[in-house]
Amino acid sequence: MEVPSSWDALRKQARKIEAQLDELMHSYRKFVSAKGTAKFDTAENDLESGIDRLLKQLQQVNSQMQAWVSSGGSEMVSHTLTRHQEIFQDLTQEFYRLRSSFRAKQEHASLLEDFREFDRTRVDLEDGVGSAENALLKEHAAVSRSTGQMDTVISQAQATLGTLVLQRSTFGGINSKLSNIGSRLPSVNHILAAIKRKKSMDTIILSLVASVCTFLIFIYWLTK
Repeated sequence: MEVPSSWDALRKQARKIEAQLDELMHSYRKFVSAKGTAKFDTAENDLESGIDRLLKQLQQVNSQMQAWVSSGGSEMVSHTLTRHQEIFQDLTQEFYRLRSSFRAKQEHASLLEDFREFDRTRVDLEDGVGSAENALLKEHAAVSRSTGQMDTVISQAQATLGTLVLQRSTFGGINSKLSNIGSRLPSVNHILAAIKRKKSMDTIILSLVASVCTFLIFIYWLTK
């Protein structure tokens, strides 16, 4: 900025800067009133920088005018200087107030965005936990079904074992009766021998079935 050589030049320079500041401040007021997000564009940063730069220029011009008045200016010149100083103070205070308001809006918007992000993260985590719980429930249901099927097989094996034991008892009673008959009728010995062989075969089969059932019961209790 060029240094004016007279009072009139200083006054014109001050008015020019004040007019530029009025224009920029009008745009800045609209910007602060409408802006509600945390985003700070380059154009908006340039607007703040421009106002700050013009305020410094106006302060420099006012200082030069103060030096002019101090060197012997008239009362009218002093009154003009006071007016320009008041304009400078009003513009500076309004700019700082608007900038503080905008910074508060930025912080508020940033906090809201952080809260939304936190809420989305919480929902995602809850959904993940729900999925894990569902998977565990499905796995538990599958295990329960398998256990139920195993119980059914073991129950059937136990019922078969009981039937075979009953048959063995029945065959034992029949064998006793046949022995008595054989002692009375020697001619029936061949038939009794055949029956005994059949009984021996049945006993072997019964033993095998009992062993298999016992093995299944043992495996079931190990896996339970």
